[in-house]
Amino acid sequence: MTPAPEGAALLTIDLAALAANWRTLAERAAPATCAAVVKANAYGLGIARAAPALWAAGARVFFVAQLEEARTLRALLPAADIYVLGGLLPGLSASFAGLGVRPVLGSAPELAEWSAFCRRSGADLPAAIHVDTGMNRLGLTVEDTLALGADRARIGFTPALVMTHLACADAPGHPLTALQHERFSRVARAFPGVPASLANSAGTLMDPSFHFDLVRPGIALYGGSAIAGTAPLKPVVRLEVPIIQVRDGISGESVGYGAAQRLGRASRIAILSIGYADGFLRAFGASDGSPGAEAVVRGRRCPLIGRVSMDLTAVDVTDVPDVERGDTAVLLGDGIGIDELAAHGRTIGYEVLTSLGERYRRVYLGDFPA
Repeated sequence: MTPAPEGAALLTIDLAALAANWRTLAERAAPATCAAVVKANAYGLGIARAAPALWAAGARVFFVAQLEEARTLRALLPAADIYVLGGLLPGLSASFAGLGVRPVLGSAPELAEWSAFCRRSGADLPAAIHVDTGMNRLGLTVEDTLALGADRARIGFTPALVMTHLACADAPGHPLTALQHERFSRVARAFPGVPASLANSAGTLMDPSFHFDLVRPGIALYGGSAIAGTAPLKPVVRLEVPIIQVRDGISGESVGYGAAQRLGRASRIAILSIGYADGFLRAFGASDGSPGAEAVVRGRRCPLIGRVSMDLTAVDVTDVPDVERGDTAVLLGDGIGIDELAAHGRTIGYEVLTSLGERYRRVYLGDFPA
């Protein structure tokens, strides 16, 4: 493919694949409602384009992490139901109400503040109640939530949702997953008539007992594998990088900072215009005895050599004939998925996506106007 103008790496986001992934998950979850998690700028892909594509696919319920993200999303989708996972900071009830977005309340002070605001405003404003079933991060205890279910008048508003978050559903057979399911089932029974939500991406792909009334997929929408060892849905992201120089390397000499890797043969080295400043993580690099990530050049896989630096990365193209300055190397796509790339950096696909930098030229495929 022709390099991006002015030497920028090209990040292509397939909105049609994103929409198709949502439809696949919605079919899997039915009759439960399928929401869409678009926090962190739609996992780094651009909420301004991703959210309208998900709405066009049929999503009507969305989750973000922060109020500012909800503000951006509300401007894009005036009719969406929007939940803010990060809870309710002091003094922000009026901001939530003014935007018509729903806080996910996970502590007694948050519940008290939202209830008091509802009383003062004379409105029964929707919010979610978050129960901690084993993550030990956000959320009320199971016991406190059950007590609220037994005395709903204490809440001070009508909950729109009761929810929890799975900690280990990406690891098949983990005992905490079954324990969280049992705990949340008790909570859901204590709130008859209130929609219940347990499943993230992994939970959505598990058996229907995890679906309850609403599922909240995130990583699976964007082409990442939600459960270890299982194939992801359609790939959404492609990353192509220009080769800015091709040079000869002498056997025994080192490549890059720290002389981390020495060449075992006379080599041809392609230098790519990408580095950790672009979110291409330093951990993707290679050293003697520790291979790094790979790139696809002219249809063939080639290993990275040496460390990834701020703006540059080296690739061994010795076995690929006729590589020239101005060619492109594919770092995501052509069979390289986000989870494979993540594994080379000893991280997860979530970090790969949300690290994607601002220097890329982004191209969106699919007719979903912003």
